[in-house]
Amino acid sequence: MKLTILVSGMVAAVPRQGGAAWAVLQYVLGFKRLGHSVYFVEPVQARLEPESARYFRDVVARFGLTDVAALLVADTHETVGLGYTELCKVAQRADLLVNISGLLTDQALLKPIPVRLYLDLDPAFTQLWHFGQGIDVRLGGHTHFATVGLAVGQPDCHVPTGDLDWITTLPPVVLDHWPRGETVGWNALTTVANWRGYGSIEHAGVQYGQKAHSLRKLIDLATRTPVKCVLALAIHPDETADLQRLACHRWEIVDPAVVAATPDDYAMFVRGSWAELGIAKDGYVVSGSGWFSDRSVCYLASGRPVIAQDTGFSHWLPTGEGLLHFETTDNAVDAIEDVRVAYDRHARAARSIAESYFDSSIVLERLLQRLGGPL
Repeated sequence: MKLTILVSGMVAAVPRQGGAAWAVLQYVLGFKRLGHSVYFVEPVQARLEPESARYFRDVVARFGLTDVAALLVADTHETVGLGYTELCKVAQRADLLVNISGLLTDQALLKPIPVRLYLDLDPAFTQLWHFGQGIDVRLGGHTHFATVGLAVGQPDCHVPTGDLDWITTLPPVVLDHWPRGETVGWNALTTVANWRGYGSIEHAGVQYGQKAHSLRKLIDLATRTPVKCVLALAIHPDETADLQRLACHRWEIVDPAVVAATPDDYAMFVRGSWAELGIAKDGYVVSGSGWFSDRSVCYLASGRPVIAQDTGFSHWLPTGEGLLHFETTDNAVDAIEDVRVAYDRHARAARSIAESYFDSSIVLERLLQRLGGPL
């Protein structure tokens, strides 16, 4: 059955983050690939910044979404792209809202849609904020809840569920947009990351930290492998002590706002890399959330091996070829060497994993099925 689906998420509110844009686009383009009628709305707070408006127009035009996408100033009817009146008409006939991080709060657009899915891309932090610290993360008003934390709801996972039935789902990749990489332009282990996305959380005596905390524990890694390690890392220049430590330990830092500013830049960086060194936020690891990165999925689809810090995902995903997991620096060094001596085998396996597990048609069809009767 062909559905009308409204997707909401962040693409342009913080422009020049190609990877963040892709995290949302995989859903918009993926549902479209399944034959559904898909619309996209991104709410932004306060006032519309010209740079955000330009970035939004460029991204939606790049993917043929100009006529079905809107940048909406919260609490107003001001939009870029699709007009507010048309958005309301879309909501009246929509079957499903996929509300990434609960970003859309406009009741005129929410209430008419019978199935309203809250999609959590930040497991552990979302639940700890809401159920542990009483911070409103906009869970209210939704009929269903999904998370990319594969372990959420399992007995050995420390993420509170609040008695909600969390559907677990893999991050999708639209393979048509992610062909195998041909030339390695960055002969290095790479990744794209934020040093600090937001504050850490302390709950029940446990600290749930950021990427900074994970990287500090792995600081020696780059000195223990002959493979160059390049981080496209958003880090404030005032973090002088950490920047010095990274440099002294042979980590090369490049600016993600340069190498991964647009979706095309980001894809070029990923496809041109030798492999990914996937370092998880400390909170994902400590909680055992089972989080697996949408970024790592793009590397796999590009036929680039992924060596990823384990958050518990290894209980659900095949590891050992193409995708390797680690808990300690020693584990990571061994995995890098394994990829180095059998690169072609790991590259083939990486693409195969993407096709078998993360293909948007498989992931999103399964998600729709899990939503059950209402659709």
